[in-house]
This record gives sequence, C-alpha cells and structure tokens, in this order.
Amino acid sequence: MSKLSDEDYRSIPLNATLALAALVVIVAGMKAGADLLVPLLLSVFIAVVCTSPVQWLHRCGLSRGASAFLTLMVLLGFISLIGLLVVNSFSTFVQVLPDIESRLYEHYWDLLNALSSRGLAINPDQLSNMLAMEDDGSWVTALLGELGNLFMQGSIIGLLVIFMLFETLNFRDKVSRALENPAPSLKRFSEFSLTLKRYLAVKTVISLATGVLVWLSCLIVGVEFPLLWGVLAFALNFIPNIGSALAAIPPVLLLLVSQDGGVLQAFLLASAYLVINFVLGNLIEPRVMGQALGLSTFVAFLSLVVWGWIFGAAGMLLSVVLTMTLKIALDSHPQTRWIAHLLGPGGQRRTRIGDSRRPPWERRE
Repeated sequence: MSKLSDEDYRSIPLNATLALAALVVIVAGMKAGADLLVPLLLSVFIAVVCTSPVQWLHRCGLSRGASAFLTLMVLLGFISLIGLLVVNSFSTFVQVLPDIESRLYEHYWDLLNALSSRGLAINPDQLSNMLAMEDDGSWVTALLGELGNLFMQGSIIGLLVIFMLFETLNFRDKVSRALENPAPSLKRFSEFSLTLKRYLAVKTVISLATGVLVWLSCLIVGVEFPLLWGVLAFALNFIPNIGSALAAIPPVLLLLVSQDGGVLQAFLLASAYLVINFVLGNLIEPRVMGQALGLSTFVAFLSLVVWGWIFGAAGMLLSVVLTMTLKIALDSHPQTRWIAHLLGPGGQRRTRIGDSRRPPWERRE
C-alpha cells in the first residue's frame, strides 16, 4: 500500500472544502426544486417496485410491453379501489365531525375544571384565542385546495410512472450503446437496482401488512372509520421512529371521546399498535431485509429531520427510502463504500449491501 505524499496531504483540506461546498449547493437546489423533485422521486420509486412484476410476467411468456401494461392496469385498479374506499370513509368522517368536535369540547371543559379544582387555573378565553381560526370555514377551503393539488400531483406521478416503466425496458441496451466499456457500469447498476427493488418491495409489503393489521384491530376494538386509520398506518409506516406513533394518535383519541369507547378500549388499541409495529418493524423486517440493509437509529432520525426540511411532509414519508437509496448507491462504488458502512447499524460484518441477500458462502468480502 503506497504512502500519501506531502502534496496529497495538503490537498485533503481543499477536497473536503469543495465536497462540503458541493453538498450545500446540492441541498439548496433540492430545496428550491422540491415541487418538481417530489413527484419525480415518487415516480422513480413506484416504477422501481413495478419492474419486478413486469420481469416476472415477461418470464412467464408475455411480451415486455404487455407485461408493463398489465402491471400498470393492476396497480391502477388497486389504487382506484383503495381511493374510493378512503374517500367514502373520509366523507363519512366529515359528516360526523361536528359531533366529534362537540364531544372534544365537553372533554376540554372537563379537563379545565379538573385542573382548576387542583389549583391550576387556565384562562379558557386566552387559550381559545390562541387556537381559534380567523374563519370557521377556512379549513374546508384549505382542505379542498389540498385535495385538488393531491389529485393533480397523483395524475402527474401516474404519467411519469407509465413513461418510466416503458423506458426501463430498453435502459440496458441504451447504456450498452452509450459507453465504450459498459460492463462495470451495468454491473454496478444491476446491483444497485436489485437491492433497491428488494428494499422497496419489502418495505411496501411490511407497510401494507401494518395497514391491514391496524384495520383489523380497529374493527375488533370498535373504533369508527377503520379503513381510514389502516391507510394512514400504511402511509406513515414509511416514517421512521415516529410514524407509527403519529398513526396511532387519531384513532386512540377518537376512541377516548366516543360514546361507545373509553379508557380500556383506547388502551387496547394503543397496545395493538405497539405490538404490530414491534413485531413487524423490529422482528420481521430486519430478518427479511438483512442487517446490512438497516440504518443506525441516529441516521434514521437525522434523515427524517433533513429530508423533512428539504421536501416537507413528503420528505418525511420518503426519508428512510431516500437515505437507503443513497446508502445503496454509495455501497455500489468501492471509493464510497466506507460512507455506506458509517450509515449502517453497528455490530455488523463488513459485507456488501448487495450480498446481504445471498448465502454466506456466495458473499464477496
């Protein structure tokens, strides 16, 4: 192993400064272009997940175009069905919202009276002024605007997924014609694509199982709108550390203030959330993905803060997926593999991320 010269040592601070400056420019560019990048990133991740069924259908004898078309139709039908059910549940939720607000108001006054009887007096008018909105109907207008924006974003994402999925069918041929020696690049891209598809597929299946189990738990306990809370648990399961807690807050509070609920039912539902997320998130998911596909707790929480600051709520939902994509990309190149090891959990063997899915005797050290 050759020693570093004095000139190489002097260039290390300069290279580090240039790397930090480039990182600042990249982060600032992503934050400025968040409205464009968020639909693009969502489209890329959905297209990556869809490539596996497309390849399976192609191996079963269908053409690539027919395989992509059939996969998109199944995905569109599934999303439409879930969307109709969620819209129906949400419309019912909006209809009973005044009754829920009145019950919350009663509990609010009971809490203030209980605190006042113990010597902790709170001025309700002052608190109401802090929480009051300028217009009682403003939240309806804002909600309708957000739903319209969500529909437009969903349409754009759907079109991007269609074009990306058909584009990936000829991607390897394009790279082979564009590069003089495409073998190393194609090998690294194949490892990156395979590991990313596996991670996204496993994470999606785990989140879907979480949503189904939460839906069943809400049905058993008797909380209203179980499908709505199941879909919410599926979406928020992609947020590390706090996602499951955020998903449990609305149904538990609703069960506390409902006439048929109570403290016991709310405790049972909260316990069900805890058991579901502990079993799926801490026992099953690490076994399926492998330890090498994990992130350290600090990195997972830091990614939540950083990506949430850059992309907002969508960045919080995609924080682990984006960080795992970055980790897999760093691991696919020898010069950046050490950064991927720093992002991972401690106590693991120095195996490559792409080898974590293979038997030990086939892994490359």
